Amino acid sequence: MNEGSISVHELVQGIRQLVESVPQWQRLWVRGELSGVKHHSSGHWYFVLKDELAQIRGVMFRRDAASLAKPLTDGMSVLVYGRIGVFERDGQTQLYASIIQDVGAGIQFQKLEALKNKLYEEGLFSRPKRAIPSLPRSIGVITSGTGAARYDIENVASRRFPGMPLKLFPVLVQGADAPRAIVDALEQAFQENISVLIIGRGGGSKEDLMAFNDEQVVRTVARSPVPVISAVGHEIDTTLVDLVADFRAPTPSAAAEVAVPEKARIIAWLDQLDQRLNAAMKRRLEWERTRVEGWTGHGILANGTRLVQSRRELLDRLDERMDRAWERMVQSWHLNLERLGASLAAMNPSAVLIRGYTYVLDEDGHSVSREDVRQGHRYEVHWYNGSCWMRSETSGEEENT
Repeated sequence: MNEGSISVHELVQGIRQLVESVPQWQRLWVRGELSGVKHHSSGHWYFVLKDELAQIRGVMFRRDAASLAKPLTDGMSVLVYGRIGVFERDGQTQLYASIIQDVGAGIQFQKLEALKNKLYEEGLFSRPKRAIPSLPRSIGVITSGTGAARYDIENVASRRFPGMPLKLFPVLVQGADAPRAIVDALEQAFQENISVLIIGRGGGSKEDLMAFNDEQVVRTVARSPVPVISAVGHEIDTTLVDLVADFRAPTPSAAAEVAVPEKARIIAWLDQLDQRLNAAMKRRLEWERTRVEGWTGHGILANGTRLVQSRRELLDRLDERMDRAWERMVQSWHLNLERLGASLAAMNPSAVLIRGYTYVLDEDGHSVSREDVRQGHRYEVHWYNGSCWMRSETSGEEENT
C-alpha cells in the first residue's frame, strides 16, 4: 500500500464529516417535487427530491413520519426541512427529512398531466387498438443495446420460437438525448419489413422513464404502421407511451411472450388441423361413395335396356302419330284446293259464254253496251271458242228509234 493512502471508508467518512461540518446544511428548507416514493414496511419513507435541473435522494424515518398530514406520493410539490448527510454504505449524499409540508402538485407533474390531457383530447389514447399478429414475420425491438431488457426479449424469443427474426434498434433510454434517439429509431423501424414493434426498457425511477413521456415520442408511436407493444419499466409504472401503444406489457419479458408465438404450439395446432382435414376428407369420400353406390344400385341403371326399350317404344308411337297427322293435313289441303277450284270455275266468264252468251269490246278494250255502239266503228265480239272484229252499220240510238 502506498504511503499516505486511505481506505474508501475513510474517504466516505471524511466527506460525511465535511458535509456535516457546514452548519447551514444541517438545518435547511428545500423545495422540490417528490418522485420514486416508497413506503417501507419499517415505516420509513424513501424518495427523490428533484427540480428541473437536479435531484437528491431523501429519507424520512418512522419517528418523523408520524407528523405527516397525509401519505407522500409521486409528483407532490413539497417543502422539506432537514439536514444533509452521507450514507456511508453506498457513499450517497442524502437529505434526512424531519418535516415535509405538502404545497400541491409539482411542476413536472403538472406539465405531465397537462400533456396527458392534451393528447387525450386529441384522441391519441382512444384510438382502436390493433391486434398483435399471431405469427409475425419479423419483430422490431427498440431498447438499450446493452440493457437487460434486450437480453430478456432475446432469451424469451429463442425459447418460444427458435429462429424468429428480431430486428434490434439500439437507443438511449434515459437522459436528455433519449427522446430524439427513440424518435429516430421509430422512424427507422417504420421502414423495415416487421410485423410488430416492442419499445421499452427495464425498471427505474420516474425520472429514468421520462423519455417515454416525451410528446414527440408519443406522437411517433401513434403513427406506427404496425402494432406496438409498450414494455416500459415495471407493472406499477405508467408512461404516456403505455397509453398510446396497442398493447401494454408489464415487463420486456412479458412483451416478448405476447409478440413471439410458441413454435411447438403452432406445430401441434397445424398437426391437429391436418388430422381434422384428413378426417373430413375421409368422411366426404365415404359419403360420395355411398351416394354413387345408391345410384348404381337403382333399377334404371342396373337394367339399362329397360330404359332404352321404353324410350324406343315412345319414339315409335310418336312417329306413328306424326304420320297420321301428316296424312290428315294433306287431305285437308286437297279438300281446300278442290273447293277453291270449284269457286274459280264458277267465276270463269268462259263458262257463261258456253251457254250462248257473248261480250263486246271497243277498240280500246272497254266493254260496251247496246247504247254505246256507233256507226262505222269496229268492235270485237267474243264467244266461248274465239272472237272476231265487226264494223257497226248502225248506231245504237238509230236502232232504238
